[in-house]
Amino acid sequence: MLELKNIYFFRDNKQILNNISLKIDNSKLIAITGPNGSGKSTIAKIIMGILKPDSGCILFNGQDITNISITQRAKLGIGFAFQQPVKFKGLTVKDLIELSSGNTINLGEACNYLSDVGLCAKDYLNRELSSSLSGGELKRIEIAMLAAKKSKLTIFDEPEAGIDLWSFNSLINIFEKMHKQIKNSSIVIISHQEKILNIADEIILLSDGEVKAMGKKENVLPLLLNSTSKPCKVMVEKGGNK
Repeated sequence: MLELKNIYFFRDNKQILNNISLKIDNSKLIAITGPNGSGKSTIAKIIMGILKPDSGCILFNGQDITNISITQRAKLGIGFAFQQPVKFKGLTVKDLIELSSGNTINLGEACNYLSDVGLCAKDYLNRELSSSLSGGELKRIEIAMLAAKKSKLTIFDEPEAGIDLWSFNSLINIFEKMHKQIKNSSIVIISHQEKILNIADEIILLSDGEVKAMGKKENVLPLLLNSTSKPCKVMVEKGGNK
């Protein structure tokens, strides 16, 4: 279980997060949504250790991880997919998937991970992770890597960014498959997309750096879809890209 307690974060003398407290239980698929500038990506980066909160603490399975490094968090079982995937010069796609899994994997397993994200294994397994790959290709490879990693907690920061419509629809299937197959693990997805919100067990709604609503999808989603509601004036984009 992940727990954030009284998290505050400032940047350039501006408050980005204001007293954020929330819990993410095991075996849950959680969507965090809200308008641009609400602090969604900041929360994701604070959980992973890319950013450090100005105050408050973070607990992961009962351990205080507030001050430990990204590497240490990864070893504890936290995985993270960036909006803009990083390049790993000198590594092939198969190398990265194998490193992520922590085991030697056979060709068939590697092909399955790539097929799930809509890539032809024959064309990609031996390609180097370099500038020759497009942003969309890198994003799909990173998602395949995280599927192979089978983290206890996997965080996706706006995975739909730079993804075409066909691949976006495939992403939904990948998230549902990960949620079903990786036991006692949780997935957190930062997104505006209604299709992603619809597969979540719970939704956390942010606005102005604060949690405005949090709970089961059935209770929170109507607030977003009802254009006449006023809690935080958030409209959910319907399908496709952002």
